[in-house]
Amino acid sequence: MPTEPPVSKRERRERSVARPIDGARLEELALAYVARFATSAARLEAYLKRKLRERGWEGEDEPDLAAMVRRYVERGYVDDAAYARARAGDLLRRGYGGRRVRQALGQAGIGEREAQQAAPGEQAARTAALHLARKRGFGPFALDPMPPEKREKAIAAMLRAGHKFDHVRTVIDAEREADLLDWVEEARNTEE
Repeated sequence: MPTEPPVSKRERRERSVARPIDGARLEELALAYVARFATSAARLEAYLKRKLRERGWEGEDEPDLAAMVRRYVERGYVDDAAYARARAGDLLRRGYGGRRVRQALGQAGIGEREAQQAAPGEQAARTAALHLARKRGFGPFALDPMPPEKREKAIAAMLRAGHKFDHVRTVIDAEREADLLDWVEEARNTEE
């Protein structure tokens, strides 16, 4: 009795055709996505659209994805304001500036009102600039004096990270870490 040769995972994957999505499976996909990832309403809708594009829809009429996402927002599974605050905080802790934070929130489909509320204040922006300089060895954190070409590269890196030009110059031109800590503290005092 002849036996069939073993089938590789790749061949099995190519043989199996993904079944089109029905209403119940669409709900399962949406629930699994919001359970696994912090997300915005726009990102959830984009994910569901991608799944429908990849696998197709089994029903007659196209599903109302906007209504499904609205239900998830009403139930509290998706909260754009909370997502914006968390994402902005994460980016600031990593050393990114306000411009880069707004850009990331826009890409996530966060509305202008929520993005404005999550935007960093002056003290948070200065703290993020200080953190990036410390992490990358810019300004007073450089091991050796910076030659002009390295200084220009450091300025460009901080600008790409979304920091204001005056913040960048302050950080790069600082001679001591204590000067930068005073600069951050000054912002804290003016915000209070």
